Amino acid sequence: MASIASKEITLLNRPALYTDFYELTMAQGYFLSGRQNEQASFDYFFRDIPFDGGYVIFAGLSDLLKTLQNFRFHDDEIAYLANQGFRQEFLTYLRNFEFKGTIYAAKEGEIVFPREPIVRIEGNIIETQLLETLLLNILNFESLIATKASRMKYAAGDRKVLDFGLRRAQGLGGIQASKAAYIGGIEATSNVYSSFKDDIPASGTMAHSWIQSFDDELSAFRKYAEYYPDDCILLVDTYDTLNIGVPNAITVAKELEERGHRLQGIRLDSGDLAYFSRQARKQLDEAGLEYVKIAASNQLDERLIKSLISQKAPIDVFGIGTRLVTGQDSPALDGVYKLSSVNNEPKLKISENIEKITLPGSKEVIRYSGDDGTFYGDGIVLKEEQEVKTIYHPYYPAKHATVTTFQTESLLHKVMDNGTLTIEIPAPKKSARYAKNRLQHLSPEHKRFDNPHIYKVGISKKLMDLRDELMDKMKT
Repeated sequence: MASIASKEITLLNRPALYTDFYELTMAQGYFLSGRQNEQASFDYFFRDIPFDGGYVIFAGLSDLLKTLQNFRFHDDEIAYLANQGFRQEFLTYLRNFEFKGTIYAAKEGEIVFPREPIVRIEGNIIETQLLETLLLNILNFESLIATKASRMKYAAGDRKVLDFGLRRAQGLGGIQASKAAYIGGIEATSNVYSSFKDDIPASGTMAHSWIQSFDDELSAFRKYAEYYPDDCILLVDTYDTLNIGVPNAITVAKELEERGHRLQGIRLDSGDLAYFSRQARKQLDEAGLEYVKIAASNQLDERLIKSLISQKAPIDVFGIGTRLVTGQDSPALDGVYKLSSVNNEPKLKISENIEKITLPGSKEVIRYSGDDGTFYGDGIVLKEEQEVKTIYHPYYPAKHATVTTFQTESLLHKVMDNGTLTIEIPAPKKSARYAKNRLQHLSPEHKRFDNPHIYKVGISKKLMDLRDELMDKMKT
């Protein structure tokens, strides 16, 4: 009998069984019916923007590409599937399986919108089917957290925002969350593992337990300052924020000055943060410590940050935990993975809900921008279309826009060809810079939290006609 330790695997090294059972039963069905060489195309897209927001930051592509390089079935996994009743001939096929598909995707950090095929997977019908759960799990989660982080950073403006969320994350998802948050705009993380793995700046102060472990708060502050004289941030709310904590911090700051150092900051972690920060700022300034920063934490999110700033709270750094890494109040991005063609024959799914009718065929996404670089809208077009003059609302074609006067760019790029990477997998810093740059081209109306303006996403006339034609055929 195998030991527990022998079954411990990591997603990046052993991803083949990181899937739903029906992906494998469908794959076996394709194989047994002799369809394993049929070519298929799938689209990844989402229907609704989380957090009642106006945009989504696309994240997770780098982890997906890394994972696919190890997508194969190992002997113990084959044995497991045999015990689950899978046929021997299919298991022989899986024993030699490697992902040899082609992937087109938006750049990690791209600003994306509902219904757009952000990723297109092409390959044989088995390999494209088997990717579904893995792809959705990675891209949905990381895009959700990157978007949440982006909103928090937008609310904070020039003030720093740090990720303190690992202890509240859903298990090992905290590793992906910290990376995605960095892509979305967070400046640093307390998550040492993610800092090491993804070269994200690390940051942290102290916990209340450090202070409680000493006989008094001042002794705790002094000892910490002794060890970290140039990187000292003192947590001031363990006992009495304004009457004990801040005065003790001022004492230590003055002692640091005498030794040629400066206290970096104080942190507030409870109570009325607007009031406490104003009073603490007053005490610090009166002591000649204008340079000492104020950090705040405790169940913050983008709306609380916005509220604190509107109250003129003199907070320089926001530490965000639970509400960042769990994506409150939208715990999931509703990304889906839908078949769009088989053997170059366009396919679509019909639904009683018009918004769930899919777009058939292989498609491109074209972004239209004004002369100043501001994004105007996106067009979903068939891959073979060379020039599109008008884009139409996907469900109400009377709403349409002429796009001939705008600058154009394609959002989908080939990132894998026949199972081989065609790009260098982007590091989080590169994706974060890209996201920051792209957000600068998005109008403020799309970034606001209350009733954001709906970004234009249209389809070409040829794509609309193809969809309608296939719908008519399905109904006859």
